[in-house]
Amino acid sequence: MIDWDEINRAESIDELNDIKLWLFQENVRLENERKELALSQERFTSEHVKLRQELDELNRRTMMEQKRLKEETLFFEKKMEILQDGFKHLDEDRRSLERQKQQFAAEKLRISGQARGPASEEAVKLLFRGANNTLALRKRYRDLVKIFHPDNMFGDEELVQMINREYMKRKEKEQ
Repeated sequence: MIDWDEINRAESIDELNDIKLWLFQENVRLENERKELALSQERFTSEHVKLRQELDELNRRTMMEQKRLKEETLFFEKKMEILQDGFKHLDEDRRSLERQKQQFAAEKLRISGQARGPASEEAVKLLFRGANNTLALRKRYRDLVKIFHPDNMFGDEELVQMINREYMKRKEKEQ
């Protein structure tokens, strides 16, 4: 601050010149500080603009990433739904196969139970029905053995033995 009372009390021109010099230096100093302040304000403004641009860019990237993440989540959920549906179908198929196995086992037991009785001999004779000549008899025998051989899934050792006996009987009759 300028002390005007001191200026008014100055008694000589030297003192006034000193005060004038001081005022000039103070004025230059103030002008330099104004320039520095203006430069600082310009830098602050440019940094503020730059920071705002960076913030806007980050917000844009964040929005894009959120959108991409949402799309990937939806895609993942669709894939998961497809997999779950596939597992559901596989489970249904497995259950169906188990039921078929149980039915097959029950049928096999029923057939093997019949094979032990006198009706099984009639069933074997029915298997050879229509085989009137040696060639037809041999073809029918081979086909039946292929079907009911114990190594096959539908194979039954007792039934193959009965088929062998019936074949031998019919072969002897033909000769």
